[in-house]
Amino acid sequence: MMLSSILVLLVTNPAAMLSEMLSASTDALELCIELCAVYCVWLGIIELVDASGLGEKLAKLLRPLVKRVFKVEDETTQKLIAMNISANMLGLGNAATPMGIKAMQALDDGSGKANFAMIMLIVVNATSIQLLPTTIIGLRQNAGSANPSDIILPTLIVTFCTTVMGIILVKVISKFAKKIKLKRKI
Repeated sequence: MMLSSILVLLVTNPAAMLSEMLSASTDALELCIELCAVYCVWLGIIELVDASGLGEKLAKLLRPLVKRVFKVEDETTQKLIAMNISANMLGLGNAATPMGIKAMQALDDGSGKANFAMIMLIVVNATSIQLLPTTIIGLRQNAGSANPSDIILPTLIVTFCTTVMGIILVKVISKFAKKIKLKRKI
């Protein structure tokens, strides 16, 4: 896509090519720095939450849900999953990644195949409920939106629906997969 854009610009307006490329790279760098600041603030807050013990309390609050949805008994894994989910709820996908990786490693049974809990974690991460879509609000603010936070309610509704639907689909497909395995064994 980039190559075709450069070729079209070379053909239509060769003099503008260099200035447009420099302008676009400057804009991209500015956006990265602004988003980095947003992530630094929220990563710091997540660290404070974890250091203050609120992470443990949040994990305990989410533990019954995590235990029921993911069917995981290990408390450390439950905490990692709960922290991953809470970071995603705050719109901090990049901050949730390290906890998600640790949770995946804890869920790995060594078979080389994704198990039910691993698949559920991927689906919940991909569809995660966004209570506060900080990244999108930051992007909208940087783009000059008059009211960058007016997407909170629609985002909450849509992400809740997609997460519930994703959980239901994983459970249904898991049941069908178990039935198929049983039929193959017989």
